[in-house]
This record gives sequence, C-alpha cells and structure tokens, in this order.
Amino acid sequence: MSLPADLHRGIEDAGYYPAFVCDVVATAIAGDRVIGHLVHQETTFDHDTVRRHVTVLVLTPSRLVVAHADDHGEEDGPVTTVTATTESVPLSGVRGVMLTHVVADPGHYRRGALGHEVTVTIGWGSVSRVDLLPATCGDPNCDADHGYEGTLTADDISLRISSVADGEGKLREAMVFAHALQAATAR
Repeated sequence: MSLPADLHRGIEDAGYYPAFVCDVVATAIAGDRVIGHLVHQETTFDHDTVRRHVTVLVLTPSRLVVAHADDHGEEDGPVTTVTATTESVPLSGVRGVMLTHVVADPGHYRRGALGHEVTVTIGWGSVSRVDLLPATCGDPNCDADHGYEGTLTADDISLRISSVADGEGKLREAMVFAHALQAATAR
C-alpha cells in the first residue's frame, strides 16, 4: 500500500523511523482516499533520557486515523523497541475539535497572522482525564477535610505546534488540517 506523496514526505521529514511509520499509517488507512493529514514529531526529555515520538493524523472521507509511534527501552540503554498504535475513529464519532491559539503581544496582532502557537485537541470519547484538587472553604486557617473538586476532560489527543519549535510551515499545516477536520465533523 502506498501513501500520497505529501503524506509520505511529511513522515520522511519527521525523521522518526519513516519506513516503519509509513507502513503503519498505510495499513491503517487501508486504501481510503486521504483528504488531509498532520505529522507531528516531538522529542521529550525524561531526566537523562531523550525520547522521540511521532503522531500522524489522517482525515479520510469517513474516518480520522490516528497513528502514534514512540521509543521504548531501558532507562540507561539504547532504544530497544518502537511501538506504534493506530486508531480509526468514524467521523460521526468525533465529539469535538478544539483549537487553542497563542499570540504574543496581542495589541500588535495583524489580521490573518497565525500567531506563534496552536494546540489541536480532538475528542471522541476514548480517553478522559480527571484533574482533582483538594476542596477548600475559603478560610486560610481551616484544616478540615472538604473532599476534592475537579474537572473531567475528554481529550483523546492534543498536539501543540509552535512556530518557534516546528516552523511557520508546520503551524500552517496544523491550521489547514484542523479546519478540514472541523468541517468534516460538522456535517
């Protein structure tokens, strides 16, 4: 199975085991026509360990395909394995597409500018996050147990794209993909 040239190039440019990631994505797409895509490579630092991972989002006429591959290995040793997981979500199952825009110096913002960062959050009900904090009564001297309060957030995937870290082109790609996904899920 082959991928559209621009999707293949995006995976190659990310540089994270591109032959493997291309095969995984092609298998998940299963021959569907690709309407849009977003490839996001990220490096994280965990103490002295550097871990790389890539997320590929693909929009087809009927599905959102999510592919994620990341490093696994010994804490002090080289990467021993890479795990790739794909999920296929029917567009009718996507509950929300949220964009968070970050703009530096908003007083000088020009219409049509991209800003310097966007976070694309997509929810379809597979994963929920619970953030709990101890509840308080407002009295700073009170040491009674008031239980907990919190929020339940459905955000199955969240990708942060920054023009500083990823470049203006990636920021533009993220916006184009998010707009296409918003339009497709609004039908």
